[in-house]
Amino acid sequence: MAQFRYIVHDVQAAVDFYTGLLDFTLIEQYGPAMAILNKGDLDLWLAGPPASASKPMPDGSQPVPGGWSRIVISVGKLEELSTKLREQGVVFRNEIVAGPGGKQILCSDPSGNMVELFEPA
Repeated sequence: MAQFRYIVHDVQAAVDFYTGLLDFTLIEQYGPAMAILNKGDLDLWLAGPPASASKPMPDGSQPVPGGWSRIVISVGKLEELSTKLREQGVVFRNEIVAGPGGKQILCSDPSGNMVELFEPA
């Protein structure tokens, strides 16, 4: 099983996004500090501002959400799903692109973390 951690601004908003829109299941939540979600063989750990994972490093750098690292979620009917998500206010960074392995589109969770939705060829 893979485990992936995202730093988020608001744990509840992130839980709502992943469970309500991307079919993750909430496993555990520790208030505004942390939540663990699951989808298949992926556990997604969401760390909010009070979490130990969000504390500054010894050099003063601060973990923040966003960037280009991302989880990849395999889906069916990518066009339909992306239309549905846009209608619900999800922000996309590009349009659907196709490659030899399939089609993909990139969206952002409420904290700006990247999520790749991928439909295999």
